[in-house]
Amino acid sequence: MNATAPPSSMVPGLRRTMVTICAMTATIMQALDTTIANVALPYMQGTLSASQDQINWVLTSYIVAAAIMTAPVGWIANRFGRKRIFIICSAGFTVASVLCGLAQDINQMVLFRLMQGVFGAALVPLSQAVMLDSYTLQERAKAMSIWGMGVMMGPIMGPSLGAWLTETYSWHWVFFVNLPFGIITVLGLVIFMDETRQNTALRFDWFGFTALAVAIGSLQLALDRGEQLGWLESNEIIAEFIISAIGFYYFLAHSLTTSQPFIQFALFKDKNFVGGCVFMTVMGLVLFSTMALSSPFLQNVIGYPIITAGLLLASRGCGTFVAMMLVGRMMRYIEARTLIIAGLSLTCASLYYMTFWTDQTGVPEIVTVSIVQGFGFGLVFVPLSTVAFLTLPNHLRTDGTSMLTLLRNVASSVGISLVIAQLTQGTRYNHAILNEHINPFNHAMQMPQVRSMLDMATDKGRAMADLIVTTQAQIIAFSQDYQMVMIFTALVIPLAIMIGSTKAALRKQAAGPEHAVME
Repeated sequence: MNATAPPSSMVPGLRRTMVTICAMTATIMQALDTTIANVALPYMQGTLSASQDQINWVLTSYIVAAAIMTAPVGWIANRFGRKRIFIICSAGFTVASVLCGLAQDINQMVLFRLMQGVFGAALVPLSQAVMLDSYTLQERAKAMSIWGMGVMMGPIMGPSLGAWLTETYSWHWVFFVNLPFGIITVLGLVIFMDETRQNTALRFDWFGFTALAVAIGSLQLALDRGEQLGWLESNEIIAEFIISAIGFYYFLAHSLTTSQPFIQFALFKDKNFVGGCVFMTVMGLVLFSTMALSSPFLQNVIGYPIITAGLLLASRGCGTFVAMMLVGRMMRYIEARTLIIAGLSLTCASLYYMTFWTDQTGVPEIVTVSIVQGFGFGLVFVPLSTVAFLTLPNHLRTDGTSMLTLLRNVASSVGISLVIAQLTQGTRYNHAILNEHINPFNHAMQMPQVRSMLDMATDKGRAMADLIVTTQAQIIAFSQDYQMVMIFTALVIPLAIMIGSTKAALRKQAAGPEHAVME
């Protein structure tokens, strides 16, 4: 066994159950914070006396810090021990959350959100590595189902919980809600988790880390601020893209020529892990881009209040929850790649129906389509998380979980930026096209019923006409966005052939020598 590798499984019982609970609470705590603070931004802005540009740094600071610090999680855990780092990061994230809730001005808030991102970056990859090591190979699908519920449900339920906490109590509770999760996680890890061996021979690749940190940080800044600043019309965004490209170039050039690269490229020799990386990138892009579109559609186009919109979006979480409860058993009889194809196909079907949504779309259709979409996400995520580590050596597992988390986070940022930019541009374009038809030569405008409502000779009539045109332009733009995501999802389905047979891999490993079992 590798010196840095933990034992492959725990004996079922109280200790494994408690470690599982701790891994789940850490996952939920971090996953919630990716979306829960978004709805509270308008309330924070007044309390913290911040401008629109300043309040956006509440989100940007967290995203950038988490993205940069995700990459070195594998090295840090191997060097100093997984338990020690997990406890430090859980405690640090909890303290930072409380400090965010107590922040008195925007400078304090941004500083504490940076702390949240730094400590929170390790929670998801470490929790996944702990879950993989706590269960045998045959139980791994069940373990990934449990873990996946936290990863998938957190972002989906975050806006609903954030809206309820903000309206019922105050925005401070958006951060205070992490306190009980944090306490449970830290105490449970201290008592029940065993430490992994430290590899003191590891040396940190500062040049590789710096280059990658600059590249990822610049890319995240550009993606997060691009819409606000006008993308390539802004010198800041152009500079950030150039710096990001230079950072990635130096990182790759250095990593391919040094004897101890920052990222262990041995990860990418495993076919199943590479397949997992590809589809994890797809999942990050599709999941978060559809979430970024659904909430503004329900609120701005149909006109639902934030609480109602959150409850409707929660139906997607119900579909995901059901799928994750079933998929662990289904993987005993069905190949993972078959489930992934089925899940992506359901996602495509749901996106197809969403292209027909209008301001008249009813609740039953929204709930039905959301449940189907959530079910599709669940069918993809669990087999994907299982397959990625099916044949990966134990000593590369923590590095692998960090890489998957990093790819998912970057893909989600890219996806959100793309669909929001396309939505804004599409709304403007569609508005201009539709507005050309609002003129005295349009026979429809001359009909008595229309003229009585839209009298273009009055301010009221012109305002109402503009409102109608804007709404229709938004509906068309949303439809075009859903269509774009649907086409992208459909195009990547054939790539599932790169995933090997899970049944064959399970039989092969079951025939080999048994791994050591943790006492």
